[in-house]
Amino acid sequence: MSKKQNETVSDIQKLAALIRSIPDFPKKGIDFKDITTLLQDRDAFNQVITHFAKRHGDKNVDAVVAVEARGFILGGALAYELGAAFVPIRKRGKLPYKTYEVTYDLEYGTETIAVHQDAVKPGQRVIVFDDLLATGGTVEAVLALMNRLGATVVEVAFLIELAFLNGRERLKSYPVYSAIKL
Repeated sequence: MSKKQNETVSDIQKLAALIRSIPDFPKKGIDFKDITTLLQDRDAFNQVITHFAKRHGDKNVDAVVAVEARGFILGGALAYELGAAFVPIRKRGKLPYKTYEVTYDLEYGTETIAVHQDAVKPGQRVIVFDDLLATGGTVEAVLALMNRLGATVVEVAFLIELAFLNGRERLKSYPVYSAIKL
């Protein structure tokens, strides 16, 4: 890694100070990582998108796939910067066309997510992007949807990784990157 890349990674790590922790949300025992405080700082927001765009700019990405809701904010901006399509992964019942769905366990319940059946063509190169990697359940479900569509997953990328929860272990068949490890 070049000195310039090291400085960028170091600068991104410093952004962790802008992430607010909310204890006991959405339920007791969960320490929620709130990125809205980072998003409110236009320089920090720009720095995050620039970081990921530089990382993925030479990977010939066809689409950025992101999970609602916080993943949409970052994933949409990243897709724009890469000149790629944006593919939303939504909760059941929120997409208007024919969908594929996957139900999975969260650290605080269960959820069902969906994607349009025509969102990605077989062989298209995608980045799966979300704001946070915790236990890995959500992105594991997204990867199941991408496999069903025949997508080629270039990388699974996160702004934040809660490394102590070992979510990366569930994703070991894919390249995984997180900018900030907490």
